[in-house]
Amino acid sequence: MTVRVLVVDDHPLYREGLVTAISTMPGKDVVGEAADGEQAVRLAEELEPDVVVMDLHMPVLNGVEATRQVTQRHPDIAVLVLTMLENDESVFAAVRAGARGYLLKGADRAQIGRALDAVAHGEAVFSSAIAGRVLAYFAAGRPGPEVAPFPELTDREREILDLVARGLTNAAIARQLVVSDKTVRNHVSNIFAKLHVAGRAEALARARDAGLGGQGFG
Repeated sequence: MTVRVLVVDDHPLYREGLVTAISTMPGKDVVGEAADGEQAVRLAEELEPDVVVMDLHMPVLNGVEATRQVTQRHPDIAVLVLTMLENDESVFAAVRAGARGYLLKGADRAQIGRALDAVAHGEAVFSSAIAGRVLAYFAAGRPGPEVAPFPELTDREREILDLVARGLTNAAIARQLVVSDKTVRNHVSNIFAKLHVAGRAEALARARDAGLGGQGFG
């Protein structure tokens, strides 16, 4: 069986090298490549790969959100995260989003090849450093740490986005947080820029899709 792979990474040189490396692996066929999460979701729909190799830190739509959308819409597509991020927050956010594997970018060709085969056949694969932490959490009977949605936002920005999702105006948010209207406007502008949304309606839709508007971050 040939494993059909979609490669997603926003760094052109790394992505090109990864595409070349995977293309030379026996039984692997790179069917497409994407530079951000939004492209990844669209190409997963169009190309129906067996595996999406997903970076996490990307523009437009980050890898965690892209993973969630791909796995929700296409449960038969496996997502293998390949990233430089090795903190617990990133690992467990990716796993909860549906990733079947998590490798660090120091992985060699053989490791990547084995991981592609494994996740394509429904197995879970983690790099050794990551696996130890995941197993430790499960062995202790603890789930991964709760990770707030939109990890690119600060705690204050997520708090404000939650209030936006609850339908509050900037003025109402300023009164509730006891800050100036200008401070709230600045935070809202930063939120729009980080989420790559055009305005309040789109930000509100993204926030509610992520479960905001009905819960806090206390």
